Amino acid sequence: MTRIAFIGLGVMGSPMSINAVRAGHRVVGYNRTPSRAAALVDAGGRAADSIADAVADADIVATVLPDSPDVEKALTAPDGVFAHAAPGTVVVDFSTIQPDVARRMAQFADDGGQAFLDAPVSGGEEGAINGDLSIMVGGSDEAFTKAAPLFDAVGSTIVHVGPSGSGQLVKAANQLIVAANIEALAEAIVFLEAHDVETTKAVRVLSGGLAGSAVLDHKAQRMIDRDFHPGGRIDLHHKDLGIVASAARDAGLALPISSLVATLMASARANGDGGLDHSALFRGVERLSGRLDD
Repeated sequence: MTRIAFIGLGVMGSPMSINAVRAGHRVVGYNRTPSRAAALVDAGGRAADSIADAVADADIVATVLPDSPDVEKALTAPDGVFAHAAPGTVVVDFSTIQPDVARRMAQFADDGGQAFLDAPVSGGEEGAINGDLSIMVGGSDEAFTKAAPLFDAVGSTIVHVGPSGSGQLVKAANQLIVAANIEALAEAIVFLEAHDVETTKAVRVLSGGLAGSAVLDHKAQRMIDRDFHPGGRIDLHHKDLGIVASAARDAGLALPISSLVATLMASARANGDGGLDHSALFRGVERLSGRLDD
């Protein structure tokens, strides 16, 4: 049994912490909004009053937070993880953040005798609930091995992709691919509906050919039903595409599709869709085509 602390019990962190309990680990969770810990407590975990309380005797600390500043504050503040976790603790950041921030956090951890892994995930809320997330991990071999009990509890495809920061770079590539696929799917469905094709049948046959993808399987029916209850929110995907743009600029790369989908994601936010699932890029295609019925 591994002692695991979760910092951040939102859409992703809550089901991930519950799966860690179900895998037989002792799990403590902390969230700034205490009520978010209720599901973990119901599953057999414990709610902590503070980060210090959560990490005091943890073997592994998992952070699942929205953005780079949130991670930096939770880890490096005087009341944060690095100040209160014991030497030898492995800190696993499941958040999607800037690669340079991940590298900086790894150095902080090393200076304190701890270890840090950047381990962003793909699979959304459904993957978090089902425990079959794809996890791309950056950091040392030793820390990766120590964190295996946690990874096995929350993921199904777990790959150590390289040194610190590498996990975030792979996640950035993932978010670029996903955004481009969502936009292409949205355009295809608007196209089919405009020609009065029965879209559910069309999606079924498309899924069996080269156009088939996880995005098509998980997002097409949402678009057809206009069900944009948030799993992966547009606000967060917009942030992720900013990470792509920054890393591409640092490498001197021109990524035209990335720039286009980032613009479309920004447009969705500007039109009030930031809190919706990223499949709501569909609304942007309808809006541009004069077909959006609010």
